[in-house]
Amino acid sequence: MSGKRRSYESGHRPKFMVVVDQTPECARAVHFASRRTARTGASMIMLAVVDPPDNFEWLGVGEAMIEEASEEAQKQLDAAAREARSAAGVDPEQVIRVGVRADEIMKLINEDEDISFLVLAAGSAKEGPGPLVSTLAGRSAASFPVPIVIVPGSLTDEEIDALAG
Repeated sequence: MSGKRRSYESGHRPKFMVVVDQTPECARAVHFASRRTARTGASMIMLAVVDPPDNFEWLGVGEAMIEEASEEAQKQLDAAAREARSAAGVDPEQVIRVGVRADEIMKLINEDEDISFLVLAAGSAKEGPGPLVSTLAGRSAASFPVPIVIVPGSLTDEEIDALAG
């Protein structure tokens, strides 16, 4: 259950949220969100979600796996933040969570009342738009707490710039 969005109240600023992962289309979402962020005077938050390890009986193995995956997630966030700075001079907030991606996205939106938009990019492969777009935009779109912006993964930087400002 989501609380009231406060993005436009005094002392608050709307945020564009992007989920950062290793997919090729992720760069499309980052580029679009950074351009819209700069154009609208908003801010940007990037989320990377680390999958929890399967049950490990050996002490420390699960924690080591999470730590290694978190380091990789931080590298992805750093690269995405460089793209945001390069594309639009935006310095995004970075968040890493451990859990199920869709659940962690919802938790962060519910915790941060300034998040106004979730920006995702659809994959351009014949397999479909990708699991995140299918999960979030498909089943839960009607009850989602913020608008979901889906950027076609086949758009070029120039095409995104023309659309996003």
